Amino acid sequence: MSCLKCNFAQAMKQVVIIGSGNVATSLAHGLVKHCRVAQIYSRQLAHARRLAQAVDCENATDDLDQLVQDADAYIIAVRDDVIADVIAAVPDNGALWVHTSGSKPIDLFAGHRARYGVLWPMQSFSRDLVVPLDDVHFFAEASDAATLDDVIALGSMLSRHVVAADSAQRRWLHVASVFSCNFTNHLWALADEMLTGAGLPFDALKPLITTTIQKLDHLAPAQSQTGPAIRHDEEVIAAHLAMLDGDKREIYQLMTDSIIKRNPNDHAE
Repeated sequence: MSCLKCNFAQAMKQVVIIGSGNVATSLAHGLVKHCRVAQIYSRQLAHARRLAQAVDCENATDDLDQLVQDADAYIIAVRDDVIADVIAAVPDNGALWVHTSGSKPIDLFAGHRARYGVLWPMQSFSRDLVVPLDDVHFFAEASDAATLDDVIALGSMLSRHVVAADSAQRRWLHVASVFSCNFTNHLWALADEMLTGAGLPFDALKPLITTTIQKLDHLAPAQSQTGPAIRHDEEVIAAHLAMLDGDKREIYQLMTDSIIKRNPNDHAE
């Protein structure tokens, strides 16, 4: 444990988590190992109580006016479209305040807080699955250099990978994460539909998916590309397109064209 992390862990003894959903759940489980989660807020009290109970927190509330005032840090882990409302509804108490959004700028805090920042974990979260955070990359930004040290140290209580990134960089990271995670998962969902229609199990694809991901430890994505598009195999591509209709056909064509455009001279895997 670094000196920065040690000092921060000693100084930051109480944290309030505003939110009880996907991100908040994993953050709460991670933080409780290092400090006291003093309070959980949710607009639905039952949700706040459920998360509070899971992390041995005795204080759950659905009223922002009832937030405890003596915590060292306040983490806003709510939907992007309500972050600004939360900030505006609660007066500054001099503590460290951060939001956890990848797409919303740090400027949401400007004029409302003295010490503030962003601590975004670039990961896919679910309320019903606690994600281990040690290897999740967190991206940090803050109102000033001293506060950035605190935000990074807060993140270091959760993960070994905390990197400074400003709002513009974070927007690009967020777009990239949508391509690499959300869109990829949708492609898996479409593949599942195809296999279900053919009376086949999706599990048949899992070894292929696992190997494709593992190759990224050794090759850049462009280097590990395979398939009929990079081979310029027009006969196979035409046969596949003839099998598909609607958005599946459009997506197949769009992806094929994009691969060929980036690999105009490749005709063999």
